[in-house]
Amino acid sequence: MGKIIAVVNQKGGVGKTTTAVNLSAAVGMAGKKVLLVDSDPQGNTTSGYGISKKQGGNSCYELLIGKCRIGDATIKTQFKNVDIVPASMDLAAAEVDLVSTEHRETQLKMALAPIRENYDYIFIDCPPSLGLITINALTASDTVLVPIQCEYFALEGLSQLMNSVRQVKRLYNQTLEIEGIVLTMFDGRLKLTQQVVAEIKKYFANKLYKSAIPRAVRLSEAPSYGMPIQYYDRRSKGAAAYDDLAKEFLKRNRRG
Repeated sequence: MGKIIAVVNQKGGVGKTTTAVNLSAAVGMAGKKVLLVDSDPQGNTTSGYGISKKQGGNSCYELLIGKCRIGDATIKTQFKNVDIVPASMDLAAAEVDLVSTEHRETQLKMALAPIRENYDYIFIDCPPSLGLITINALTASDTVLVPIQCEYFALEGLSQLMNSVRQVKRLYNQTLEIEGIVLTMFDGRLKLTQQVVAEIKKYFANKLYKSAIPRAVRLSEAPSYGMPIQYYDRRSKGAAAYDDLAKEFLKRNRRG
């Protein structure tokens, strides 16, 4: 049965979507079957795979509100072993539409259940907030992957996020665990970076990935070409970093 991982950080601009897009591609390249669910109304994961948010078919929105089945919302991408459930412009309305829905926290969990066996890993890119869509993703997931930028305020955000994860675990998903913490926009020369890393290690030493993602121009460029970094520039340091992260991720899951 496929493992479901929510890629979450309620703070925007921390490399969350970049990690969802490129880690999924790297795991796919390693021979694993991957489904990537874009539950962020901004839809950057969708466009990062070269798919238009205005494509007009079924999307994560229809899935969340029960208007379609998972098979009808899934698109096979041109990238090895990766399928995607895209976001659409309508997804922003899902929070409001879900409020009056029965079992509103478990809509995504129920939607994903029929296809779990078809994939090795299902990654959910979450919105940069802790609203109903993110609660759905956390309720559906086995683990939480947290990309975190190496700056002071990131530590405050991490503490808030862990409180939210504990709350969802208590109320809706008793088996939810932390998959790991990924350092993004990493520059080891900066003193602040070293301080943030030391602080995270104090509390999450066994959850912190050794593979850190550097600041890299090619990583920023790749989405505008609708490609994960491995396909946009295979030899870039960004591609190497996400390949290393994928290897570490697969090793931790004992499937690599």
